[in-house]
Amino acid sequence: MPLRRSPRLHPQIHASGNGVGMTRRGRRRRGKSPADPESLPLNEDMLREILLRLPPQPSSLLRASAVCKHWRGLVTDPRFLRRFLAHQGKTPLLGVFEPHIWGIKFRSTLGPPDRIPPERFDLQRQIGRRTGIRLLGCRHGRVLLLDLKRCKLIVCDPITSEHQCFAAPPVFRGLSIYGAVLCAAADQGHVHGSCHSSSFKVVLMSLRGGGDEDEYNNTTPIACVYSSETGVWGNIIAAADQCELADSNPGILVGNVLYWSSKSVSPSTTIFNFDDLTDDIVEFDLDRQSLAVIKGPPCLNFSLRHQIIRAEDDALGLAIFSHGRFEVWQRMVNCHGGTTWLLHNAFETHYSLLRLEG
Repeated sequence: MPLRRSPRLHPQIHASGNGVGMTRRGRRRRGKSPADPESLPLNEDMLREILLRLPPQPSSLLRASAVCKHWRGLVTDPRFLRRFLAHQGKTPLLGVFEPHIWGIKFRSTLGPPDRIPPERFDLQRQIGRRTGIRLLGCRHGRVLLLDLKRCKLIVCDPITSEHQCFAAPPVFRGLSIYGAVLCAAADQGHVHGSCHSSSFKVVLMSLRGGGDEDEYNNTTPIACVYSSETGVWGNIIAAADQCELADSNPGILVGNVLYWSSKSVSPSTTIFNFDDLTDDIVEFDLDRQSLAVIKGPPCLNFSLRHQIIRAEDDALGLAIFSHGRFEVWQRMVNCHGGTTWLLHNAFETHYSLLRLEG
């Protein structure tokens, strides 16, 4: 019995009027739907708004620029970049600079594909392989270094590989120096973190005022401010009170005020003078250009691990870890200008799960 061929599998062919064979089931040309993406031209303003909402990670704009020349022109436009930074509100933390036996090393805190190799921000190569360099601080995209041999400050921009070098005031020679670098831009809408073309300030502080004893007591903190706009140091500013700090953590910026607290140490430290523990905190107000010594909460006298933090509404806060207990304190100011420390939060924790970097 012969097999029957299914018309579904083998469509029949008929001759048209002009003799050309056509299939019964020919393809139909679909017209474009009103919702077809090709029928909706992307407005350039709309495209900018979409690109503004990309994640702030370093690879976001780089990937967008690889789409086409038009997109590359949009995301590299300085006006767009300013809007992008303003929309994000805060630039991402790329990594940290840490003292190392071979110098100062960069450690990226981002994962792939945003992770930055350490050699990309090689400060030793940037400043000419100098030795005797101490890391003082890093803020607003710049790094502050101290050349111990020459008593000079070096301000580096790791992104542009540029640096500036200038001498410290003579009164700071031979003293233990602490410092901070800050962006000096005050224009409205400026977002710190991409301040490569902006001027900067450097604040130096020493816990032991040098010079004559009649001028600065050897336990009175002193400070001085350098402006890159003028290229000169300001006047020496001395605190009215003495300070019991023997060593200090790096300066922390809260609002427009710098704070230094006593140096945090590891409980496993074998050689440590517990008399160095104190509740003194050095406060430098950048607006008022004033230096003062304030008191922390009483428990700061017995804390080996603590850190100044920024609390709510730019208030001064303090995180303390001691004997398996983690506490967060906040400094409150009343309407009469009086201050008091309040315990904001506290909980027990296992020591091995917590590391407070000083």
